[in-house]
Amino acid sequence: MKSLTLWPIGNCQVSALIDGAAGMVWACQPQVDGDPLFCSLLDPKRDTPPDLPAGEWRVSLKDQVSAEANYLANTAILSTILTDKRGASAEVIDFCPRFERRGRMYRPVSFVRLVRPIHGSPQVRMALNPAVDFGARDAEHTNGTNHIRFLTEPQPLRLTTDAPVGRLIDGRSFRLERSLSFFLGPDEPFVGNVEVEVAQMLHDTRRHWKHWVRGLAIPLDWQEVVIRAAITLKLCQHEETGAIVAALTTSIPEHDGSERNWDYRYCWIRDAYYTVQALNRLGALDVLEAYLSYLRNIIDHSEGGEIQPLYSVSGEGELTETFADGLAGYRGLGPVRVGNAAFSQVQHDAYGQIVLSSAQAFFDQRLLRPATADDFAALEQVGERALATFDQPDAGLWEFRTKSAVHTYSAVMCWAACDRLAKIAATLGLGDRAGYWRKAAERVRKAIEKKAWNADDMRFSAIWGGSELDASLLQLNDLQFLAADDPRFIATFDAVEAGLRRGDHMLRYSTEDDFGLPQTAFNFCTFWLIETLHFVGRTAEARTLYEAMLDRLTPAGLLSEDTDIETGELWGNYPQTYSLVGLINCAVLLSRPWSAVR
Repeated sequence: MKSLTLWPIGNCQVSALIDGAAGMVWACQPQVDGDPLFCSLLDPKRDTPPDLPAGEWRVSLKDQVSAEANYLANTAILSTILTDKRGASAEVIDFCPRFERRGRMYRPVSFVRLVRPIHGSPQVRMALNPAVDFGARDAEHTNGTNHIRFLTEPQPLRLTTDAPVGRLIDGRSFRLERSLSFFLGPDEPFVGNVEVEVAQMLHDTRRHWKHWVRGLAIPLDWQEVVIRAAITLKLCQHEETGAIVAALTTSIPEHDGSERNWDYRYCWIRDAYYTVQALNRLGALDVLEAYLSYLRNIIDHSEGGEIQPLYSVSGEGELTETFADGLAGYRGLGPVRVGNAAFSQVQHDAYGQIVLSSAQAFFDQRLLRPATADDFAALEQVGERALATFDQPDAGLWEFRTKSAVHTYSAVMCWAACDRLAKIAATLGLGDRAGYWRKAAERVRKAIEKKAWNADDMRFSAIWGGSELDASLLQLNDLQFLAADDPRFIATFDAVEAGLRRGDHMLRYSTEDDFGLPQTAFNFCTFWLIETLHFVGRTAEARTLYEAMLDRLTPAGLLSEDTDIETGELWGNYPQTYSLVGLINCAVLLSRPWSAVR
């Protein structure tokens, strides 16, 4: 049975998920939201030979008895050791090339595999069967002496190798007596000796990732957790534009039979804000700078500052939701969606997240491109939209499809937009604009304090004029709307914890939505709970709960979106940026200081 025991690799242009036995089961090209050439994770419906699954690239040994996968330390390079029943073994190295070459980053649309004998005389078999049209058909192919050309979409790919091409096509096993190299990339002649060039790519890619990690300001405790989460968040950025996707997959359901199957291979303004916030805490400013470039282009193409909740990694706004009929879905639990109808929703919190993501660039003198007065003028358009919409109904951060209301979280994000614009204007010496935005922020604050306050329960409600609870109320402190020791925040936290906490887990909300009652915990909300426990002085409890979350990590050290409260099984798209953000934020908050060991 398929599981989320998957290891991501990538280079910020393309990415892939490798299972625990050297099977590449998910990979899209020419970018993360493209057609998946490898898609066996979502069960193509076609009948294929059992030893040649559709949409998969697997390396195996004859009479294989075990497989063990691990990342090379501080990299996005995966090593899998395969062993047969006679004790013979081989290593499979998987990576996507990423390193500086000729003054710019080399990150081609390519996937590299090296297969090396370790012990004895292993017999290796290669099952390579790319798909097209979201799993509907096998990719046609032609071949030459040292390559196979696959007519994948939207562009063909070429596998260049020093392995016997005939054995790759007929799928027969053969003795592995030397290291073999496989470069699946652009449909053009491979320049140089493939063994030599691929070995150099491995060296340079490993060096690149180690140097990137070396520049992170990590906490003393849980270093491996933080490093792996940071690398994976970096893989979720489409570096060409700076967009950050919510996850690398589509349609992993939130729980068995839920039909809550969504395409997360797009850039949500909200998710990206939390991602850059977490990576900023580690000093990964390259992600912030690239994302701010993406945001500036989004703002430039918006009409009067009006922003959608999400866009494609290329910045396209039209993300019409369709179904991939050629895929049965994860464990057969369809549907498989392509696109996301939430692009057409009204979600006012995006205005605050744009301003909050951009604010650091007006203060941080390390940035290569500090923000300018022109940038502030563009942000003011966004602020005006926040001011105009803060008290209007929207779908909210949980993206309800059939109902709307004035959501407290959205209103507070709009307040944060006005509040931060006032601070930015002050640092730019624009006294009149600072005064304008301070007054705007105060106006929004007073409305929230009046309309979102539930006088009967003496706490804030998730919806204006109601009594609803949702976990986003815990963000009132993080967004600086309320101090952690404010009695109103304490009362609100107590109500949220009592209403939504389920043991070591946290629900988003406990009321019915478009698909019924939620049945799984939302991992990011559990991390919000951990943060809040720390802020209100329950730090020992917060650390215990954080350690419990670490017990749920996949062998790759990652998390998906959701957790089954009863079984602890992970569900939802993977790896999920929200969850990785929570891993980083809580580690930074709860770790001992470095002075403890110096």
